[in-house]
Amino acid sequence: MNSRMGQKIPSDKINMKLILASGKSREFLFAPSDSAADIAQYVFENWPYEWADEAVPKAEILRLIYQGRFLHGNVTLGALQLPLGKTTVMHLVPRENLPEPNSQEQRQKCKERSSGCWIAVCSIL
Repeated sequence: MNSRMGQKIPSDKINMKLILASGKSREFLFAPSDSAADIAQYVFENWPYEWADEAVPKAEILRLIYQGRFLHGNVTLGALQLPLGKTTVMHLVPRENLPEPNSQEQRQKCKERSSGCWIAVCSIL
């Protein structure tokens, strides 16, 4: 049974379990048409009481991490092909800017390595 704190998850919604770097988590329901920016705004406006010590000054610095990657503001949950009526886990972190996937610094480091280039993606657990 799909449950959200003892309740059935609607078949047209995605139950998102958002986890902070501190390990605190909370579940929210969203539609497939909701974007990462929509989610950040909603969570900011409905900031859980138990997260009070980790409150942020504005929604724009909240970033979602899904499968080790930062989600850009305009990507929708539907575009990620998340299953309806199920729970998806994402991390929520405060960060002003998203990392550039191919920054000048990374390219320079790759040129300096004689053994080839590799780029790691880190996840906050």
